[in-house]
Amino acid sequence: MSDETTTVNELRILVEKFVAERDWHQFHNPKNLSMSLAIEAAELMEHFQWLTLEEGAKVKLDEKRKHEAGEELADCLAYVIAIANAMEIDLSETLRAKMIRNAVKYPAP
Repeated sequence: MSDETTTVNELRILVEKFVAERDWHQFHNPKNLSMSLAIEAAELMEHFQWLTLEEGAKVKLDEKRKHEAGEELADCLAYVIAIANAMEIDLSETLRAKMIRNAVKYPAP
């Protein structure tokens, strides 16, 4: 699977299968999932805490540190997808609409 060939729906199915196999639907409500997303986002931030902007930019050059940050980013994405699944939100449609609103709010120079 790569970003070039994987659809959002395939990711949604992957997350849904993982959740279903563990009988986690009982815990996967918007409140719990949004809190979990915030926690994972904080764990991602830990990889950059106390670094200068220059040092933070170099994390991608260190394979170990890049992998560790990627793991946290994947956790964030999994929770975003789980929230979308739980709330039946079409991520592609919602993101496109939001970007249109953002373009109006923040026009390019």
